[in-house]
Amino acid sequence: MDGETSMPRIPERSPTAHKGTFGTVLGIGGSRGMSGAVSLAGRAALVCGAGLVRLAVPDPILETIAGLDPNYTTIPLPADRSGRISFSATETVLRQAETATAVFLGPGLGRSAGLDVFVKKILRTVEKPLIVDADALNALGTPVEPFGSNIVFTPHPGEFARLSGSSTPSEEKPDERIAAAREFSKRLGVVLVLKGHATLIVSGDRVAVNSTGNPGMATGGSGDVLTGTIASLLGQGFAPFDAARLGVYLHGLAGDFAAARLGQASVLATSIIESLPIALRTVEATPKT
Repeated sequence: MDGETSMPRIPERSPTAHKGTFGTVLGIGGSRGMSGAVSLAGRAALVCGAGLVRLAVPDPILETIAGLDPNYTTIPLPADRSGRISFSATETVLRQAETATAVFLGPGLGRSAGLDVFVKKILRTVEKPLIVDADALNALGTPVEPFGSNIVFTPHPGEFARLSGSSTPSEEKPDERIAAAREFSKRLGVVLVLKGHATLIVSGDRVAVNSTGNPGMATGGSGDVLTGTIASLLGQGFAPFDAARLGVYLHGLAGDFAAARLGQASVLATSIIESLPIALRTVEATPKT
């Protein structure tokens, strides 16, 4: 990790700790045909140490998502005819967010006019640390309005270009890429995770350039795992910038372990989750700098 020199540390767990000590992550997403995305994010949040994970999903797919992993709980939300979260779910979600320590929004959400309004309402109202990914980013208009300082955006280059209203500088021009990311972060007051080779993590003038990861991670669901990883750290009390840069580093390191074990071509999002424990242990064992 370049730029910021000292990596945030994962604290030792107290013998008297309980599940509430390590935060409650609320995940909002899923739709018919895209059940896996929110489940992957929820599972990653658990593996990275969240005490509780609750997934708020459309009622028609609740049993599917609940059956994918017994370790998180599910919250049924009203759905539209296409199996997406209905705008009428807004008040339920806002009540659930009050009991969470961090929220993620977007994996498998799908698109509709009602969801566009729903996403903006959540971003304007929820005061807990919030990570915004996938279709929640697609729901935002251009130019994007500022929503709050506890928000992490995780766009890939195409999403960033649309959100910023300009083309994303090439990764071969790192100075221009950093300048564009800084301008975006400052204008919106958010922590920006600009995904890609050498992912950027930016909060105003603070910049970190990630050094882990490999091309094998260019697979469906990998971004959802990253979302859950960062959300878990937010829920455990890490500041948004620290949660983002540590989460990106752990996600990439897990991908490197998975590629070493399986070969890059065979890395799946589930492979990355399976390698997160060894990535966590490696970071915990690294001497402090």
